[in-house]
Amino acid sequence: MEVFGVASRLKGGIDIVTLSKDGKQIHGRYGLKVQPDCSFANSPDFDLLIVPGGKGAREQVRYDKESIAFAKAHATRARIASVCTGALVLAEAGILDGKTATTHWSALAILRQYPKVHVVEGVRFVRDGNVATSAGISAGIDLALEIVRELHGEQVASDVARDMEYRYD
Repeated sequence: MEVFGVASRLKGGIDIVTLSKDGKQIHGRYGLKVQPDCSFANSPDFDLLIVPGGKGAREQVRYDKESIAFAKAHATRARIASVCTGALVLAEAGILDGKTATTHWSALAILRQYPKVHVVEGVRFVRDGNVATSAGISAGIDLALEIVRELHGEQVASDVARDMEYRYD
């Protein structure tokens, strides 16, 4: 979120929208609470949908039929990316079928249980068509900067990284 927020502040024209299945507050790890802007039912069309990872993605969301259907529907008309174990949600939805993907090292064995996914390890992120997956939290920052670079150019991505005090190669 920080990468896209800084890019929006520096360049403009980037709207960030958070959502949950029912629009209710999400309780994340370590006490993080996110009050979504919308629910699945009233979400706008996205140019890019990012599926976060974590314990909830690994243990709950990838088994939730509404979440899987939402991701699948958006993957047909937008770019879709995952951070960390969000790749498991994409795999369960069939979005990674026939694609190369990665996830956090601790979940590579789970991702390999999806036989139609070509799993790679030892990389920060993978882009395959309109789908991108990243290995973990900091790798998600790398992926977000790559998306900003692709959409808005090298200078904007470099400026975002500099603003964040993030090493960007």
